[in-house]
Amino acid sequence: MQPTVHVFGGTSDARLLCRTLDQAAIAYSLSVASEVGKSLAQDVAGQIHVGRMNAGEMQAWFQRQQIGWVIDAAHPYATALRANIQAACRALGIPLLRYQRPSEIDVVRHPLITRVTNVAEACQCASRLGQRILLTTGSKELADYVRLLPGKMLLARVLPTSEVIGQCEALGLGVENIIAMKGPFTAALNQAVYQFCQADVVITKESGAEGGYQQKIEPCIALGIPCIVVERPASAKTADYGDVITSLDELENYVTRWINREHSL
Repeated sequence: MQPTVHVFGGTSDARLLCRTLDQAAIAYSLSVASEVGKSLAQDVAGQIHVGRMNAGEMQAWFQRQQIGWVIDAAHPYATALRANIQAACRALGIPLLRYQRPSEIDVVRHPLITRVTNVAEACQCASRLGQRILLTTGSKELADYVRLLPGKMLLARVLPTSEVIGQCEALGLGVENIIAMKGPFTAALNQAVYQFCQADVVITKESGAEGGYQQKIEPCIALGIPCIVVERPASAKTADYGDVITSLDELENYVTRWINREHSL
């Protein structure tokens, strides 16, 4: 069946959204950035497109597939992807819905937690707090952390894939620097990792419940370790979204409206 809806996102949020579309028997396709994202999405019924696209390539894809509705469920920090999605949908007049995972950044407040707005601020703060810095921010900005924290012992918790490990090694990170694990993790496991690493400071992101945000923060407080949280970037051009939703219940309402629209055509 030709997909009429296209979903962006290799996150757990995106896969949950896809299952809602599966239950409603809506034909759709799903964009993921890598083969890892594809392997994690094996339980969804939609067609899977692997690889990054710029705005022009997205437009061509939408036109070839006759896409009538786009759902942006990409990671909260995927600002470049978000801008491309918005530009492509705007150019073709395709309705665009954004799923934004709820933030938990205000749930836990403590003197050990420092909030910053970008990687540079995180590095500036971390450089004053100790030598052993544990990064639980993924691999995307790893090169920036290496560049901005010279002379520090960086401990990078990243996905256990050959591509990511190769990226770490290319940046000069060896076996003593790499912790290859797939999350999200429990608070107990995070606490054990922090203790094993003897981390002086932890840097993380505002990942929400799906990313185990509180489970990363609470062990820092329990162990007395400073934690730096890189806040989510503000969603640029929010007017380009028809609507922004934060729950699957809200999505079900949109799915019902989409089905009614398709049947009326």
